[in-house]
Amino acid sequence: MTSVDEASGPAPAPVVTAPPATPRGFLGPYRVIFAIPRAWRFSVAGIIGRLPMAMYGLGLVLLISAGTGRYALAGTVSAAAALGGAACAPQFARLTDRLGQHRVLVPICVVFALSVVGLVATVRLHGPDWTLFAAGVLGGATMPQLGPMARARWSALLAGSPRLHTAFSVESIADEVCFVIGPAAVTLLATQVAPAAGVICAAICCLAGTLWFASQRSTEPPITALEQRPSRRIGSRRGFGGGIRRGERGAGAPRAGGHRGVVPRGRYSFSLAAPGLAMLLPAYLFIGSMFVSIDLSTVDFATRSGHKPLAGVVLGCYALGSATGGLWYGSRNWRSPASRRFAVTLVLTVTGVCTFWAMPNLLVLTAVIYLCGLTIAPTLIAGYSLLESTSLPGRATEAMSWLGTGISVGVALGATAVGFILDALGPRWGYGFAASCGIIAVVICLAGLRRVARTPVRAN
Repeated sequence: MTSVDEASGPAPAPVVTAPPATPRGFLGPYRVIFAIPRAWRFSVAGIIGRLPMAMYGLGLVLLISAGTGRYALAGTVSAAAALGGAACAPQFARLTDRLGQHRVLVPICVVFALSVVGLVATVRLHGPDWTLFAAGVLGGATMPQLGPMARARWSALLAGSPRLHTAFSVESIADEVCFVIGPAAVTLLATQVAPAAGVICAAICCLAGTLWFASQRSTEPPITALEQRPSRRIGSRRGFGGGIRRGERGAGAPRAGGHRGVVPRGRYSFSLAAPGLAMLLPAYLFIGSMFVSIDLSTVDFATRSGHKPLAGVVLGCYALGSATGGLWYGSRNWRSPASRRFAVTLVLTVTGVCTFWAMPNLLVLTAVIYLCGLTIAPTLIAGYSLLESTSLPGRATEAMSWLGTGISVGVALGATAVGFILDALGPRWGYGFAASCGIIAVVICLAGLRRVARTPVRAN
C-alpha cells in the first residue's frame, strides 16, 4: 500500500491508497492502518520513546527528595523542568518540520540522556541547588516529543483517508497507556531498587525508543520548503497567522524520508502554525488545568476518606474509560466535521466533571468517573484532527506540539491553584475548580468554533 524509495537521493512523498470504506469488525479499522508497511514499527517505537514524559517529572521528585530530604525543592525542580519542555517543544517541532525528524531527534535524545546522568551525579555529590535546576530544566527541554511526531507520520501516510482519526485514536490510547504504566514503574524502581533507578530507566526508554523511531526513515514525513513573506499581525484579516500563504510552496519540493530539501534562509517571523491554534491552545490550557485538578482532588478525597491507596485505582478507571472511548471512536466512520465533534465531546466531558463534587463516596465516584472518561480520548482526538486538517503546509508537527504545550502549562498552573484550594477548602471545592476550568474551555471552544469551521481544510 505504501510505495517509498529508500535509496539515496530525492524520493516522492509517502503515498497510501485509501483503505476500504467499511472494514469489518470492531478492530477492522485498526487492522487496516497497521497493514501499512512498517507502520507498526514507528508506532511501537513512539510508545517506548514517550514513556519518559510520564516518568521524568515524578522521577525527579523521588530522586531529589531522597537525596536532599527537601520535597519543596524537588517539586520546584520538577515544575521548572515541565515549563522548560513546554517552552522548547514547539521550537524543536518547528525545526523538525524544516530539517526532518531524524536530524532533530537523535541529538536531543542524546542530550536528554546526558542531562539525566548529570542530574544523578549532582544529587549523589550533593551539588548546589542551581545545578539541580540546570540539569532538570535541560532534561525537560530536550525530552523528545514523539506523540506529535508519530501523528505527523500518520498524517503523511493516511493523507485524505477516513482512517486518519483511527490512527490518532491509537496515539491517544498510547498516551493513556504511558500515563498508567509510567508513574507506577518509576515509583516502583525508585522506592524498591534505588532512588536514581526511575530516571535512569526513563533515559534508557528515551534512547531506545527515539533512536528506533528516528531510524524508520521510510515513513518519515516529507520536508516541505516554504517561502516566507514579511509577517503580519496575528489574526489579521488576510492570512490568519501570517507568514505563509496557504497552499503555497517555496522553491523546494517535498522530500520523503527526511531527504534534504531546499529550505530558504531568511528572517524568522512568528506565525501560528494553524488557524485553529487561536482557539485550541487556550482551550487545551484549561483542559490541562481541569485534568490535574481532578487528579489531585481525587487523591485528597481518597485520603480524607481513609483509603489513600485507592486513589490510583479511581484514576486508573478514568484512564480506562478514556481508552475504551478512544477505541470505539477510532473504529467508526465520522461524517460530521472535526470541529463539531470536538465541541460535542468537550461539552460531554465537562458535563461529567461537573458532577464529581457531589459524589458521596469512592465507590460511586469510581463508577461515574469511568463513564465520564469515555469522552476524554475522543475530545483530544477530534482536537488533533481539527488542527491537522487546517495546519499550514509543512508545519503539522509544530501545530500539534503546541497542544501538548498548552496542556503542560495548564497542568503546571492548575496544580498550583488547586493545591491552595485543597488545603483551604477540601476536595469538593477542588472538583468545583476543575469544573470551572472545563466550563471556561467550553466557552472558548464555542466562541472560536465558527471561525475555525470556516477555515479551508488543508489540501493533502
